[in-house]
Amino acid sequence: MARPEVCVGAVALDNDCLLLIRRGRGPAQGEWSVPGGRVEAGETLAEAVVRELLEETGIEGVCGPLVGWVERIHADHHHVILDFRVDVLPDQEPTAGDDAAEARWVPLPEVTDLALVDGMAEFLHEHGILDIIT
Repeated sequence: MARPEVCVGAVALDNDCLLLIRRGRGPAQGEWSVPGGRVEAGETLAEAVVRELLEETGIEGVCGPLVGWVERIHADHHHVILDFRVDVLPDQEPTAGDDAAEARWVPLPEVTDLALVDGMAEFLHEHGILDIIT
């Protein structure tokens, strides 16, 4: 069993759209999620959020308050993920980078139409980001 790793996620909203990336590799390859990843040694949570956002989407932002956290435990990994609200700088279009195969602003009513990572729709609903989940 892998040791737990601290990870972060960036919950960025703009004009009733949520910034999502499609994972290009790793445990959730091909599925959609908020930008994020592991916290590096010596890095604060806020620094990790801003870095992951920029690496995976090319978008600059400022880390805001904690939205919530989840744990993902599988045979090959154990991730403790802290998701933070992010304020993005205006007029930025996402460009997939790092381990993201695709990055885009998704209108909130269309988020659940995508193949989301396990638990993402429920998490977004529980924390007031999505009104309903189908």
